Amino acid sequence: VQLQASGGGLVQPGGSLRLSCAASGFTLDGYAIGWFRQAPGKEREGVSCISSSGEDTYYKDSVKGRFTISRDNAKNTAYLQMKSLKPEDTAVYYCATGLHCYGGNYYSYDFGSWGQGTQVTVSS
Repeated sequence: VQLQASGGGLVQPGGSLRLSCAASGFTLDGYAIGWFRQAPGKEREGVSCISSSGEDTYYKDSVKGRFTISRDNAKNTAYLQMKSLKPEDTAVYYCATGLHCYGGNYYSYDFGSWGQGTQVTVSS
């Protein structure tokens, strides 16, 4: 049972990245998927969440309009498309599975299975 986050890297401000969260050993179908990030010296924070059906999505205010969460159950993969990246988006990004997005009021402890994280650095 493993989640693998990938797609991070170094990008200039205003650039884009697409993160992927691939599951192996289990199916993402039936789980909500959350993306979290943790910057050095800061607590882990929720960035976005998508319901198990894919019908409901939630975003941290600071990323609304710039980030898009999606899922492809056939590929057993979730995605986080990030555009107009800012230096303050620099962090290690993690994906995780849970039962619900709780209407957007979700926390890391609501999610049980975690990927290893992928570094996103936004810098000129």
